[in-house]
Amino acid sequence: MSSIRFRPEVTCAITVRDMKKSAHWYGSVLGFELLYEMEEMGWCEMKTHIEGVTVGLSQSADEPIQPGGTTLVFGVEDMEQAVASLRNHNVPLDGDVRTIADMVKLANFRDPDGNLLMFAQSLSQ
Repeated sequence: MSSIRFRPEVTCAITVRDMKKSAHWYGSVLGFELLYEMEEMGWCEMKTHIEGVTVGLSQSADEPIQPGGTTLVFGVEDMEQAVASLRNHNVPLDGDVRTIADMVKLANFRDPDGNLLMFAQSLSQ
């Protein structure tokens, strides 16, 4: 067993080209709330709908941004509603909604910088 004493918080850092535009996208599309912004560092942090989980946006001038292998997966209660909300914001799905019988529905999509995100709806009781 690890001796590390963790706090009940996670910050998911995402590299973006334009912090302000990305913060607007994450706010308007996913409903995240801007907590603070440090323009001189090219960093801002946004509150998600999950207690203790924030998304940090780190601005990079590097072209092109190389999205990492990490995918942020956000649990949703209703996949059809979540997908409809993405479509209302002109955010295309990255493929079809996938269903793993009696387990989960999954929908991939990308932020404006190409970072992969996912919605997951649990189907288990």
